[in-house]
Amino acid sequence: MTTKIAIVGLGYVGLPLSLQFARSEANVLGLDIDQSKVDALNAGRSYIKHISGEAISAQLKGGRFGASTDFSRIREVEAVIICVPTPLNKNREPDISYITETGRAIAPHLQKGTVVVLESTTYPGTTDEDLREVLEKGSGLKAGTDFHLAFSPEREDPGNPQSVVATIPKVVGGLTPECLKKALALYSIAIKTLVPVSSCRVAEATKLLENTFRGVNIALVNELKVVYSAMGIDVWEVINAAKTKPFGFMAFYPGPGLGGHCIPIDPFYLTWKAREYGQHTRFIELSGEINTGMPDYVVRRVADALNDRAKAVKGSKVLVLGLAYKPNVDDDRESPSYVLLDLLKQRGAEVAYHDPFVPVIRPTREHPHFAGMKSIPWDRATLGTFDAVIIATNHQAVDYRQLAEWAPCIVDTRNAMAGIASKPGQLWKA
Repeated sequence: MTTKIAIVGLGYVGLPLSLQFARSEANVLGLDIDQSKVDALNAGRSYIKHISGEAISAQLKGGRFGASTDFSRIREVEAVIICVPTPLNKNREPDISYITETGRAIAPHLQKGTVVVLESTTYPGTTDEDLREVLEKGSGLKAGTDFHLAFSPEREDPGNPQSVVATIPKVVGGLTPECLKKALALYSIAIKTLVPVSSCRVAEATKLLENTFRGVNIALVNELKVVYSAMGIDVWEVINAAKTKPFGFMAFYPGPGLGGHCIPIDPFYLTWKAREYGQHTRFIELSGEINTGMPDYVVRRVADALNDRAKAVKGSKVLVLGLAYKPNVDDDRESPSYVLLDLLKQRGAEVAYHDPFVPVIRPTREHPHFAGMKSIPWDRATLGTFDAVIIATNHQAVDYRQLAEWAPCIVDTRNAMAGIASKPGQLWKA
């Protein structure tokens, strides 16, 4: 049984996976190019809200986990799991450079018999073509013969207390039957239910289907939100009624746009790869257009709300409530709140944000101009200075009854104000 494992990339996927393997009595070496992350982990400090420092310290003390930036230590391990980002570039095309650069970093140190598994979401063919080529070229070893290669998509759901790494079924596809066997043996150390599939490409396609399914259905309710609003119908009430049907319906909810590192990105990996085969994913591309258009719709609703109070967007003070892309987490990757801030600034508004989990905006690739911006205080005096407040993320830590008391105008994109009394003309749905 494999007991010494390297996990490359210690973010929202790699860190919880590392801790789960360590709790399962594997010896885990966490590798990352970010020295600050490595230093924090080795000191028992967490930089992810839903992972406690105590959970890290427990594995450090037990000698089951340690972090490093030294990729030569790949020589020490029997398995390598790659959990690095796969963003889109400026042209909305897949950027797998993090995967290939990781492959180049580990290849010179790869030993015969090592199991290498990619978990980063990507298009079918990445593992058995791109990553395989880099590893074979850099190591002089042959995949499927000298080392074992596989793909197993991550299924992290940050902020969901029912989402536990050990109990989420794990899809695994190998380059060869023997690669699959070795990868299954690896994950069986820490994961209860394994779902073997026939190839790396099937496993890669599985992840894309999961997130494309969500993206398309969210686009549907986002479009219906706009349509029903024009009809004077509350889409949230419609969804709550529809989900009482015990079969044939699954509830999805509208919002100000898509965020996170999966749903706004993964479908574009599939559409890009499909073009290589002369296929056009019109349905997926249409859903992408609808979802990316939601921030514009929200800003139009803000303009309507302000206009109702004889104010223009230009010169108004607007607060975006919630910077994280989903409730109760500190994950602001691809958050539509950034787009809202940009659109409002472009229209001349003075903008600010409040998020109890994101006290300061960290540098981002897409919105570097907001780096260093701080969350405003939550008090009556501060909230009362804003002409409008947009609820972009419905954190449970926020007191929405206080918001109703303090803010003159609220634009609610998350139905967070449901059941809370508001003044005439104060609350707008978007």
